[in-house]
Amino acid sequence: MTTNGAAEGRVTAGSSTAPTAPRPRSHTVFALVAFIAIVAAVAAFGSISSASAIDGWYAETPKPMWNPPNAVFGPVWTVLYLAMAIAAWVVWKTPESPERTRALKAYVVQLVLNSLWTPAFFGLGSLVGAPGVWFALGLIVVLNFAILAAIIRFGDVSKMAATLLIPYWFWTLFATTLNAAIAVLAR
Repeated sequence: MTTNGAAEGRVTAGSSTAPTAPRPRSHTVFALVAFIAIVAAVAAFGSISSASAIDGWYAETPKPMWNPPNAVFGPVWTVLYLAMAIAAWVVWKTPESPERTRALKAYVVQLVLNSLWTPAFFGLGSLVGAPGVWFALGLIVVLNFAILAAIIRFGDVSKMAATLLIPYWFWTLFATTLNAAIAVLAR
């Protein structure tokens, strides 16, 4: 964990953090736009990879009674992806440190897993049925742990950034229950 002085870019006793100049405002705005663009690309990839399955295989697949209407998913994911981007940006804005590097690496890992789940669930589900849904269940379980790791790592750098990821983790835990129920029902 960084000390208050190190977090502000000052060298403190026992700290090896070199003083850093604040980033120009244009760089931080550009970075925020970049983080939003990255999650938008992940969202677009998920949307493209699931589009045909939603009206086909997924529409015909038995679902649990707590499955929300399809119209709920888009707005929820939009808010969650925006919160994820802002959280990563908040961490990125902090001075360079091993904690910041670990936090951003954990973020990238969970984002990659997130991008893989949708094609695994919808793509494999439509191609091979239940085995594909079971594979997606394994993937989303790993994703849940990766999100938790990102929350913990973000907490080492910024409590606010960690807090911004919590709704995303809860939603993914909820999605895990849906994935598990659909896997059981699809047989």
